[in-house]
Amino acid sequence: MAEKLDLTERGGPRNGEPQRLNRRLYMQLLAFGNATDSNKLAQALEAGGFEAVLYKDINDPCGVALLTWNEQPDFFITLLRPFLAERPFGALALKPEFTMFGRTYSLGHEPDLEDWLLLKPPRTVLNRESRWAVWYPLRRTGAFSALPPEEQGPILAEHGRIGHAFGEADYAQDVRLACFGLDQHDNDFVIGLIGRELYPLSACVQQMRKTRQTSTYIERMGPFFVGKALWQSSLE
Repeated sequence: MAEKLDLTERGGPRNGEPQRLNRRLYMQLLAFGNATDSNKLAQALEAGGFEAVLYKDINDPCGVALLTWNEQPDFFITLLRPFLAERPFGALALKPEFTMFGRTYSLGHEPDLEDWLLLKPPRTVLNRESRWAVWYPLRRTGAFSALPPEEQGPILAEHGRIGHAFGEADYAQDVRLACFGLDQHDNDFVIGLIGRELYPLSACVQQMRKTRQTSTYIERMGPFFVGKALWQSSLE
């Protein structure tokens, strides 16, 4: 008899009990061109009551990107889609090569699973003191997936130590999303680096390039969206 599938997210033990939660956030980044009046976009988002971040694109003088999130994927079809079809967003030119969509996930050792999956990502992107952002997708090689867990562990730990160091120094906080089967280019993950200044975000990517995971087991990264928050919804 086949074993019953368990798709719940799992965290580390809490009060002696394992943590399990069948909830997660879906997050989407959409980039647009021809945004000559980004203040009108911010006003529309404010009036619409959306939880979102609107970024100005540093590489496109008329470019913006909209980051939204929700527990229910239907939100992006039933609420966000009609909103974006109307002015002022409906007059913009979508840049689909920068579209990113993923879900929060656990690694199995998180001390507070609910916070990790549902609260930390919005708290990170809505931090008014940290408006710079670098968002990018990545895909690992199949060779990494074929490695036994005892070999994957040290490779991931090396990567994690860099991220932890940048986070502890308040140089960069990250948002990590899984996008298996959700990404138009068949990527595995979406990464968001959020910080007070742009340089540390670039330095974090540079440091990651030296790890075994990136140098050996990343098939592709990018494209990179780089921007600064023009408007952020209130953190509830």
